[in-house]
Amino acid sequence: MEDHESQRKVRILCLHGFRTSGEILKQLVLRWPEPVLQKLDLVFLDGPFPAQGRSDVEGIFDPPYFEWFQANEEFTEYTNFEECLAYIEDYMLKNGPFDGFLSFSQGAILAAALPGMQAQVDKIKFLIEISGAKFGENRFGMPKLASNAFSKPIDCPSLHFIGEKDFMKAESIALLEAFQDPVVIHHPRGHTVPKLDDYSLEIMVNFIDTIQRMI
Repeated sequence: MEDHESQRKVRILCLHGFRTSGEILKQLVLRWPEPVLQKLDLVFLDGPFPAQGRSDVEGIFDPPYFEWFQANEEFTEYTNFEECLAYIEDYMLKNGPFDGFLSFSQGAILAAALPGMQAQVDKIKFLIEISGAKFGENRFGMPKLASNAFSKPIDCPSLHFIGEKDFMKAESIALLEAFQDPVVIHHPRGHTVPKLDDYSLEIMVNFIDTIQRMI
């Protein structure tokens, strides 16, 4: 049996939230305990578009801020979604291979749709969704390109962080139904990347161990 030292790190492309940045997501994720981080090779990508308005993290985290795509106020019409997919696909082709995605908020909404759109991106082995949601569910309309993304249950290992005080909690719970066998970490915080307590650390380490055996 392989020991942990000889198992390769899991290579993950990390997609940040709306009007934040790869650097901001990196600062939050790197607060996680060493037993998790030592298993991961994390690559943090900035969204393709500079923020087109005020960021909620101004005064907390330094700019620049980015976004992945734009939407109208009702989230029924999307702009630059196709360009965003092409940008991610191009980055993955030039800098891959990647085993999976770790993503937050707008990045997590995007990443959740990618396994069902496999023509657009390289084979995705797993997802880690923090404050995720599903296109076509309650709050968010369906971009045309993603119309088949959830046409059948997604057979892709997934780990979902759901915050008790997160305004996206209902959407994150609804997203679970799109996956065949989702693993869930509930945390008491709001719309953020939470620190890991002993309970969530154990779930996360077990999930990553499963992925390491798979890749």
